[in-house]
Amino acid sequence: MDIGARIRNLRIQKDLTQEELGERTDLSKGFISQLENNQSSPSLDTFFAILEVLGTTPAAFFATADEPTRVVYTPAAQTVYEDTAQHYTLHWLVPDSNEKQMEPVLLTFSGPGTYKTFPPSPAETFIYCLQGSITLHLGERDYVASAGESMYYRADAPHQLRSSGPCQVLITATDSYL
Repeated sequence: MDIGARIRNLRIQKDLTQEELGERTDLSKGFISQLENNQSSPSLDTFFAILEVLGTTPAAFFATADEPTRVVYTPAAQTVYEDTAQHYTLHWLVPDSNEKQMEPVLLTFSGPGTYKTFPPSPAETFIYCLQGSITLHLGERDYVASAGESMYYRADAPHQLRSSGPCQVLITATDSYL
């Protein structure tokens, strides 16, 4: 098991930056980065403090190593994050998707809002608009998809999703080009 990657995945699912995780555990951003890249190992006390902030237990953290491959994921298994200021709710549909090649999420806007800006990466992203309309700001251009339409793009420029009203989109991003 890649402990650093598992910590990174849990941190991202909780929508925390390395700096925020560091602040909540009295650790530096640099040390969190070293942990996530397996360049350093935490003491047990530090490890337990990190898991507490990430909302998991040691048993749950290590449980996936011996579990059989899971195929069906119920709503109870999903991780949900809500940003009331930006009017969106994000559902990670597969709890351990950060450890896989694809990461499917359901993004629902209850009103006008924006989802965070992502830096360029070697990922490919597919978006299917289930209801309403969504605007993708990719590099210097905007693209709009309405219900029933989809987008597919390489994330090789800064990108952000925006909604002018209620909408729901299914997003699947790859870990890297296949």
